[in-house]
This record gives sequence, C-alpha cells and structure tokens, in this order.
Amino acid sequence: MSTSLSPTPATNPIGDFTADRFNAHLAGIPHSVPAWWIERKRNAYAEFASLPMPARTDETWRFSSREHLSLSGFSSSTAETKAVSPATGIEIEDATARLTFVDGKLSGRTPLSRELASSGVVAGTILEGLTTHSELLRKHFMAQPQKLGSEKFAALHTAFIPDGAFIYVPRNVELKSPIVITHVSTGAGSAVFPHTLVVAEENSRVTVVDVFVTLDESNATRAPESKATLNAFACGANDLYAAHGASINYAAAQLWSDTTLSFQLNSTLVRRDARVQSLNLHLGGSQARHESLSQLQAPGAFSEMLAISLASGNQEFDQRTLQVHQAPNTKSDLLYKNALLDKARTIFSGLIIVDSDAQKTDAYQSNRNLMLSDNADACSLPGLEIQANDVRCTHGSTTSRIDPSQLFYLESRGISPAVARELLVFGFFEEVLNRLENESLHAVLIRLIEHHFRRAWQPPTK
Repeated sequence: MSTSLSPTPATNPIGDFTADRFNAHLAGIPHSVPAWWIERKRNAYAEFASLPMPARTDETWRFSSREHLSLSGFSSSTAETKAVSPATGIEIEDATARLTFVDGKLSGRTPLSRELASSGVVAGTILEGLTTHSELLRKHFMAQPQKLGSEKFAALHTAFIPDGAFIYVPRNVELKSPIVITHVSTGAGSAVFPHTLVVAEENSRVTVVDVFVTLDESNATRAPESKATLNAFACGANDLYAAHGASINYAAAQLWSDTTLSFQLNSTLVRRDARVQSLNLHLGGSQARHESLSQLQAPGAFSEMLAISLASGNQEFDQRTLQVHQAPNTKSDLLYKNALLDKARTIFSGLIIVDSDAQKTDAYQSNRNLMLSDNADACSLPGLEIQANDVRCTHGSTTSRIDPSQLFYLESRGISPAVARELLVFGFFEEVLNRLENESLHAVLIRLIEHHFRRAWQPPTK
C-alpha cells in the first residue's frame, strides 16, 4: 500500500476507510459493549461517507492548505499491542495515574491508589467504561456537534475509534496530582484515533495531561521539508465536562512525527461556577488542525483557552476556536501564541458568540504571532457575534518580529545573538505557561519547547 498522499483529495472522500474496512473494525469490538455504541458507530460511518472533503469555498477552511488533504494510504493497526518505554511520553514525577495507548490500544498503565479507586475515581479505558459507566459515556462521548469545519473527520473518529481514556471524578473529590495519558502512533502508514473523555462531577477537581507522540521519536521534533511525504494520520478528540463547581485543568502536548497529518477536536462544556483551563502545545506534525469549542452553559462558568505553537520548516498549524456564552455572568479568556520559523504557516480563526440571554458576559480573545523568518506566514481572523447589550468583550491579533532594542539590550550584556533570541522566544511563551498551576507540568512543557526550538532554530549567518 502506498503511503503517500493523493494531490486530489476531492476525488476520493472516503480514501481507504471503506465500508469493508469499517465492518472489519466492528467485527473486532468486544461483544460486551452496549448496543448503542455500535449503533452510534454505524451512524457516524454513514455520516462520514456522505460528507464531502473540505472545499476551497468553505469559510471554515479559509487559508488552509488542501492540496495534500487525503484519506488514502493509511491503515489502522491490527497487530498485537506493542509495549513501549515510559520515556516515550513525558515524565511527571507525581502523576496520580498513567495510561499508555499504542495505535489506540491500551499498552500499559499505572493504576490509581486504593484510596482514590475506593472513592469512585476512574482512570481507565473507554471500553472499560462502556461496561461500568455506560450511561455517562452515552451522555458525554462526542455529544456536542462539531461546528468548526471538521464534521467529516469527527464522524470518522467516532466510527473507527478502537479505545481511549476515560477519566471520571465523583462529587467533592479532589486529585492533587495529574493523570497522564500517552497516545502513541507507530508511524509510517498508521492511522490513529486517540480520545480522552473527562467527566468531573460537582465540586471535584482534576488535572489531565495528554501526550501525542510517534514511536520513532528521532523524527518527532524535526520540521518537515515537504508535506508530500506525509504517511501517518492522527484523528483525535477530547471531551471535557465540568459539572457545577468543578475544576478541570487540561494540557496536551502534540509531538507527532514530521510526516503526520493531524486533526484534534476539542469540546468543553462548563456548568455553574465551574472552571476549565485547557492548554495545547503544538510542536509536531506536518499539517495539524486543532479545533476547540467551549460552551459556558450556566452562571459563573469560566473557560480559559490557551495554546502555544512553535512552527518550523514547512509545518502548518491551523487553529479554529469558538467561545459560546449561553448564560449570564460567564467568562472566557483565550490566549493563543505562535512563533514561526523558516517557511512555516499558522492560521487562527476564532469567534466569540454571546447569546441574547447571556448578559454580563466577560470574554477575551487574543492571538499573537512572533515572526522569526521573512518566509513564514501567519493568518489571523478573530471575531465577535454579540446578541446581548450588557457585555464586555474584546478580541484582537498582533503579528510582529523580535524587538531589535530588546535584542540589543541582551547582546550588550554579553549574551550571544543566538541565546538572546532564544530567551526572547521563551519569554514570549511564558505569559501562557505562567498560567499553569502545576509546577512539574510547567517545567516539562518548557523542556519540550527548548528541545524543539534548539533543533529547529538555525541562527542567521552574518
């Protein structure tokens, strides 16, 4: 099977995800799963097959590259699950529990303590949850309709997902340390469908970290030279549900290989006086699209949406966001920062919607781009749609280069130009990272950024 991508995606909207392949996937599902799970998958496949690939005229795909967007050349792994080293992911010393999935199948785990398990906390798999918490999964798994352009890929995800992470925190339970989930792709020709579902009941508190990594890590941090060499596909999603008074801190590190086409679809639902903070770090992949929908459904709800992208080579990071305020006295705060080297591209398209009943809304949206190359390209489309008359909403975007006066100041203190630029880039990102409460997670993400930047950055020759 060829692992290159077709240059004419519109002619083959199904690619290798045929009906026969879908039926083979269904045949491998355990008989213990409830009937509704199979029915939902069948409906999703029918939707996937009926929807066209994105077209040039689609507003939700404005500025996005489509010439290498194809679903041909990929296959889901049917082999036995491989064991991987814990070092494949990221190491957070005080993790509450760990789960590792290889090509969508559970490979290893560090379970919860007896105390947490006896209190009703779950850090397991979706397949396990379909048996023990079927109605919870039925209510929250991919429950919110996609609105940002990737409806076809969301349906594909639902149809072919083999398993994923299921995190459940009962009422009034607080987890002091993160749950770490590593999703591993074995690389060339593979198609993976990672998923993390987090349900935090009333007045509970949890931190969850997702890591997306390719098994061959020597590839994972090198910027791609050409999208034509794409040979891996990741179509992931996560659902975050915070009930009244709950708190979810979510972080994701995307470290796919330089030959990966990636989609990641996020849905966040925040109830009364609840808080959700999500931070997404984008470093890997060749063409990566991330869509994030946040819905604030009751008074006092707060959603903080953060992202850092370090794009190099010919990477393209496509970010689409939607902040929906559906009740009065809600707040959302979005801060996305991108640094671009070489011929990299970033696209940000964000929209704040304030319903007519959502008076006293407080919403912010900011996209900032730091250009580190004359050949890089950053597109930004922030927007507002306000139907209430007593709100405070701001949105904006900035695109700039490193301030020469700041660079001169550092160099005048004996710091080399290369180190000075590195310090300024890290300072640019710190505004986002400083919002994290967990110091171990903050340190881990800094190390990932440093490693990637030092491999990608080529200091200009004089």
